[in-house]
Amino acid sequence: MTKANDTIRVLIPLKVRKKNGRPKILPPADYRPSEDQTQDPHFLRAIGRAWGWRRRMEEGEFATIQELAEAVGLAERHVSRQLRLAYLAPEVLKRLTCGRAASSVSLYDLCFMAGEAWEEQAERVFDSSSGP
Repeated sequence: MTKANDTIRVLIPLKVRKKNGRPKILPPADYRPSEDQTQDPHFLRAIGRAWGWRRRMEEGEFATIQELAEAVGLAERHVSRQLRLAYLAPEVLKRLTCGRAASSVSLYDLCFMAGEAWEEQAERVFDSSSGP
């Protein structure tokens, strides 16, 4: 048995930095994520939201992006940018939502790739050697 004054210490080398005024915990520089990657919840949420917004606009609930942005309480610019995710290539959507393929681009950059040809999207989104 352990004594009352025995202490076990676990040291995890994390750094705390402020981002947008909020503290953010950063992993060590040599940290490598597991090979068994799951879908990024930020991507899933953004894609789901974009498809929901697209459906609501197609049903005529909102005539403009400005009306939609006011209804959901977000900036029109943000809604306009994220709405583009609903127009990504089917292959890209499938790999991001159903597969375990990690994107080599940020969510922000992914929004702008929706305007490219479908064949080019998958190549740029999942090819780590190409830049956005």
